[in-house]
Amino acid sequence: MTLTTLFEKDSEAFSLADDQLSGISALAKRAKQLEKELDEMELEFKKRKDQYRKMIEETIPEALSSLGMKSFKMDDGSSIEVKPFYSASITEARRAEAFEWLREHGFDDIIKNTVSVRFGRGEDELCARLLNQLGETGFPAEQAEKIEPMTLKAWVREQVERGNEFPTELFGVYIGQKATIKSV
Repeated sequence: MTLTTLFEKDSEAFSLADDQLSGISALAKRAKQLEKELDEMELEFKKRKDQYRKMIEETIPEALSSLGMKSFKMDDGSSIEVKPFYSASITEARRAEAFEWLREHGFDDIIKNTVSVRFGRGEDELCARLLNQLGETGFPAEQAEKIEPMTLKAWVREQVERGNEFPTELFGVYIGQKATIKSV
């Protein structure tokens, strides 16, 4: 079989009949319909998730609080308990200011400091020399400052529970109550 013959067979395989094209068109239309349905379902899911969050963070805690209660047991043995929860997030715009405040007030131990250097093609020897120099002086080679989200959350909880004052807006602090429902 020659190359020309193979090419002719390939091109025959790609010539689709009208009924095949209409079938592909129907499949594409169905895919578009499914995509629209998925978008609607995601929107509904987000709404339900927000309703759930409001129920356990606002409605139930407020209802229990109005009765002077923090927990109770239901007839089926399930229990509801309201506990405080903490959330914090430092925006990129306020990051330097927040880090400076932490350093000035002796909380810089929660800041992780990493240094890294990027090398291009053909710079392997330069990279090896720098790593060797850093290793000789006892420094690992990476650089980036950050605070792990869970570390920040724990730090905020600790400061609040100890009664320490700090700029909550700087750390994007949100403190609320959250109901936990445990089934038997």
